[in-house]
Amino acid sequence: MFKDLFSKKRRYATIPSEQVKSEVPEGIMKKCNNCYKIYYRKELKKNLNVCPNCGLHNQLSAWERIDSLFDQDTFEEWDQSMTSSNPLSFPDYEEKIEKDRKKTGLNEGVVTGKGLIDGQATAFAVMDAGFRMGSMGSVIGEKIARAIENAKNESLPFIIFTASGGARMQEGVLSLMQMTKASVAISRFSEAGGLMISVMTHPTTGGVSASFASVGDYNFAEPGALIGFAGRRIIEQTIREELPDDFQTAEFLMKHGQLDKVVHRHDMKHLLKTLLEMHAKGGVGK
Repeated sequence: MFKDLFSKKRRYATIPSEQVKSEVPEGIMKKCNNCYKIYYRKELKKNLNVCPNCGLHNQLSAWERIDSLFDQDTFEEWDQSMTSSNPLSFPDYEEKIEKDRKKTGLNEGVVTGKGLIDGQATAFAVMDAGFRMGSMGSVIGEKIARAIENAKNESLPFIIFTASGGARMQEGVLSLMQMTKASVAISRFSEAGGLMISVMTHPTTGGVSASFASVGDYNFAEPGALIGFAGRRIIEQTIREELPDDFQTAEFLMKHGQLDKVVHRHDMKHLLKTLLEMHAKGGVGK
């Protein structure tokens, strides 16, 4: 009897059955790419996709960004139905576009419109890196230019959140022309007295960083965002020098005078509201 009480029972590890495995939802957890801590995706989403441990700013989709900033049910989308064609007959381009439409729920890699941020009216454009890596094609350039024109006609400020891998190779020179198109629209907007706020998110590179992303009245960026034109390796090979570890980060650009402020995502709405209030009629900035 006493022997039975104090005898050790062998315990064996069990392998979950396929039925048990199938009951665990896929994608419920996410590991931080910086500190490697694991979180529930719902927890990260409530924290605006910022890692609670190390502060890494994971990407937000266009509509997640809009929901985090605009007052509920005040955002009105512009040019939603605009879609890309294949002007150069590039192989498989239409199939890739369709795949990204299904993946993101967007017709193109930018959402434009207007709405209220804590009661302050503004026009808005937000690029989505999930759609062709936010690459700049004809439709993206056209939608941004139209949004700026609408902002000018309606006497609204204009805010743009950029996220891009650069020009869209499948559209060749037509893609590069969007830099000029958007920049000219911004110049006319500025001459008319309009306020433009640019916020660069990870990544903002290539032709987008070299044009409309960098010409705001205020130029901000999120912490740790990659911002630059050419890639690090190409630059090092060209100048035959090793670049600093933090080269082309938001913090590096801030230190060298290319940004006005690096803004944590949790502070973004308050900052934008404050600036919009300052520049409104009768506000501090007028």
